Amino acid sequence: MTIKKITPEELYEKFATDEKVVVLDVRDEQKYNDYHIEDRNVESLNIHKTKIFKLAENEEIEMNTLPKENEIIVTCTTGNSATKCATILSEHEYDVVILEGGITAWKEYLRTR
Repeated sequence: MTIKKITPEELYEKFATDEKVVVLDVRDEQKYNDYHIEDRNVESLNIHKTKIFKLAENEEIEMNTLPKENEIIVTCTTGNSATKCATILSEHEYDVVILEGGITAWKEYLRTR
């Protein structure tokens, strides 16, 4: 099963529409608080990757903060953890997309705009 990906440029273009964008950042809270993706129509969520990994171990955990009816863009520092988390979430019927290159690529894209 292949998870869809979105480039930083495509994500930026999504912000230009009025579509609500849900961004799930799976980095630790400190990194999230230092910097995360924000925009007027972004709902930014921070759930640490270890909590999502528990879903894979079939532990019943509350994920009610994550909307099943919306596409969720999953990000981390470089994209590796996001890929693992997105795979687990898609197995639990979430509509997920991985931000290619993670926050690192996002910041780089903003710098070159």
